Amino acid sequence: MLNYDLVIVGGGPAGLAAAASARKNGLESIIILERDHELGGILNQCIHNGFGLHTFKEELTGPEYAGRFIDEVADLKIEYKLNTMVMDISENKVVTAMNREDGLFEIQAKAVILAMGCRERPRGALNIPGYRPAGIYSAGTAQRLVNIEGFMPGREVVILGSGDIGLIMARRMTLEGAKVKVVAELMPFSGGLKRNIVQCLDDFGIPLKLSHTVIDIDGKERVKGITLAEVDSTGKPIPGTEEHYDCDTLLLSCGLIPENELSRGIGVDIEPVTNGPVVNESLETSVPGVFACGNVLHVHDLVDFVSEEAAAAGRNAAKYIRNGSKEPETTHETVALCPQGIVRYTVPKTLNVDRMDDEITVRFRVGAVQKNCYVSTYFDDERVMRRRRPVVAPGEMEEVKLKKEQLLKYPDLKQIIFKVEEA
Repeated sequence: MLNYDLVIVGGGPAGLAAAASARKNGLESIIILERDHELGGILNQCIHNGFGLHTFKEELTGPEYAGRFIDEVADLKIEYKLNTMVMDISENKVVTAMNREDGLFEIQAKAVILAMGCRERPRGALNIPGYRPAGIYSAGTAQRLVNIEGFMPGREVVILGSGDIGLIMARRMTLEGAKVKVVAELMPFSGGLKRNIVQCLDDFGIPLKLSHTVIDIDGKERVKGITLAEVDSTGKPIPGTEEHYDCDTLLLSCGLIPENELSRGIGVDIEPVTNGPVVNESLETSVPGVFACGNVLHVHDLVDFVSEEAAAAGRNAAKYIRNGSKEPETTHETVALCPQGIVRYTVPKTLNVDRMDDEITVRFRVGAVQKNCYVSTYFDDERVMRRRRPVVAPGEMEEVKLKKEQLLKYPDLKQIIFKVEEA
C-alpha cells in the first residue's frame, strides 16, 4: 500500500491546476493519476486559440495553455503516473488503480480530488433511426482525428448539435477543405458561446437551424445523406418540414456528461441537473475529504474558470489535510443556495460562512435565453445584489461573487436565492 496526502484523479486542466495549488499551499505528498499517455487532457487536441484570456491575459491555443500548467507541475516536482486507470475509490479514501508497470496497486490518501472531466453524449443516447453506417462521429472524436491523427473523417459534413465543440469543428472541417452543409440544433437556442457562433459559423457562411433535428440517416455501409425536420415545443418532428442533405459524415455535438462513475462508487451525492457531485463552499463532496472540480463537477464554458475552480479545490484539500481531517468549529448554520426560475443549479450547493474564504464564486447556468434582465441575489427575502445583463443564455455560464464580510451581517440566514428578473 502506497501512502500519499493527496491523490488527484485526472491530469487535465483541472487536475494540473489543483495539484499546483495544493503544492503552493504547503502539501508535499501529491500524486496525479492520468489514464492518457500524456498530461493536458482534452486541451491537447484543441489547437484553436481563445484560451487563457482570464488566467494569463493573453490568447493561447489549448496545448499552449496546458503546457503552462504542465511546466508548473514539473517545476514544483509533483509526481504523476500516466497510462494509469483508477478502478475504485473506497469511502476511507483507498484508491485502487492499475497500469502496465505497477500492475494493480492501492494508494491510501488523506484527501482525494476528482478531476475526471466529461465525455460526449453518444449516438445511442439520441434515438436517431437508421442503420449504423460508417461516417458518424462525435465532434470530439472528429477533432482528435483531424488535429492529432491527421485524418479527415469526411468531405461533406452535417453537424447535429451546436455545442462549442460542434461549432469549432464546423470551422475546422471548413478550413481543411470539407463542405459543412448545415448545423442543426434541437433546442430553440444554441448551446455554444456567442463568440463561437460568430467566428465559426457566421464568418464562414454556415447556416444554423434552431429547433431542428436529424430524423433519418441514409446509407447502410457509409452515410449517404440525412433528413432534417423542424421540431415543435415538445421536441417532436413536425410533418412536412423534412429536408434532405447529401453528406458522407454526420458529427454529433449533443452535450457533455460529467464522468462520475468513480464518484458514484464512493457514494458521493450527485446533483441531477448537472450530473456532477453536490459540493459545499470548499468544493468538498458529501464524502469528507473528497473534493471535485472542473468539468466532472459541472460543464464549464471556459477552461480559465476550470483552472480557477481547481485552484480553490487544491487550496481547500491542503487545508483539510493540515487540519488533520477534523471538521473546523462552526458557529453559523449551513446556508442552502437555491436556484429559482430559469436558473437551473448552483455550484456550490451549500456554504458555511465560518469555513469559506474571504470571497466565494457561485457559478450557474440558465435554462432559457432572456434579454435585458437582472441577475439577482436574495438573502432569504431581501434582495442584496443585482447585476444588469443584456442577455443570459444556456451556453454561457453566469457567476456571482459572495463576500464573507457581507454574509456575516446576516447571522440567521437560511438560504441564498439566485434568479433572473426582467429589467
